[in-house]
Amino acid sequence: MGYIPAIFSVLLVSFAQVAMKYAMSRSPASAGIADIICELAGHPADAGWLLAGLAGYALSMGCWFLALKRLPLSKAYALLSLSYIIVWAAAVTLGFRGERFSLTTLAGILSVICGVILVCMPSAKR
Repeated sequence: MGYIPAIFSVLLVSFAQVAMKYAMSRSPASAGIADIICELAGHPADAGWLLAGLAGYALSMGCWFLALKRLPLSKAYALLSLSYIIVWAAAVTLGFRGERFSLTTLAGILSVICGVILVCMPSAKR
């Protein structure tokens, strides 16, 4: 069944986003990519989170290939929307700067969930 690799892909890409955000939130504002690399080189733990995020993306892509092989694209792609929910919940829970809970955002998240359910529900055969 293609849903299992699709869910793993969603979980891995969500982890990747949170790990990279964590690494970048711990580095000071910098002018460019060279500054970021130099800053991370001096902080191996933060660089580790960034590398873990990149590895999460790579593994997610492998799972995504398996999902695409086994699921219709419309259903697989709808499942990717679940990563928005996971990343939002993690960002609010972990308290990244500027991330706050709001009822408006929650309403949007619930709309995404409803959309995924509607797209992934088995359709009646005719």
